[in-house]
Amino acid sequence: MIMSRPMPPASVLDELVNPVFEPAPELVEWARQTFIADDAKLYNPDHHHLNFASIGALWTNVGNSRKGRQIIGQCEEGSPSGMMGKWGKARAEMQITQWFGHVLDFVMTFDAVYCAECSDAEFCALIEHEMYHAAQDRDPFGAPKFRKSTGLPVFALRGHDIEEFVGVVRRYGADASHVRALVDAANAGPEIANVGIAHACGTCQLRAA
Repeated sequence: MIMSRPMPPASVLDELVNPVFEPAPELVEWARQTFIADDAKLYNPDHHHLNFASIGALWTNVGNSRKGRQIIGQCEEGSPSGMMGKWGKARAEMQITQWFGHVLDFVMTFDAVYCAECSDAEFCALIEHEMYHAAQDRDPFGAPKFRKSTGLPVFALRGHDIEEFVGVVRRYGADASHVRALVDAANAGPEIANVGIAHACGTCQLRAA
């Protein structure tokens, strides 16, 4: 059974004029208890490395879209990109610290309006989608990377498992296209719920070619 999920606060939903970004520690705690902890109700071993990650979440009332699609979730690295310039990076780090107390490994942002209205299964799928972007880095041989000084995982943003054209799969098959695992997972049916999610992920859109 899906645990009672956190809902966006009225302070975000009821503000119709000014942009709001409000930290959601209750959402991170819920995600840990639902998907990450070893005794979680919907435990997913794919997220085990996040036991060691510092994660922050934000509710927002700011509408977002890219390429004509609504964006309702996004995962970013907690440390701002150096491409922002020294002042921009320092300004962004100051904002993260004001919200969460320190610079995190990952920050996830969610559309409060969508999250208040979607089903439990859609909500879980959205949260897990963003969690899948919060990955443990890999070495050139595909092995998980750890910091030599602490033994803790090295984190990085992750793209999708499958990067292939439908036409290639149609012409050459799942094995030749290296998508057999996806096909088998689809044929096995959903483990939790069969949902259709009409949303876009900001992380995916930013990484799309």
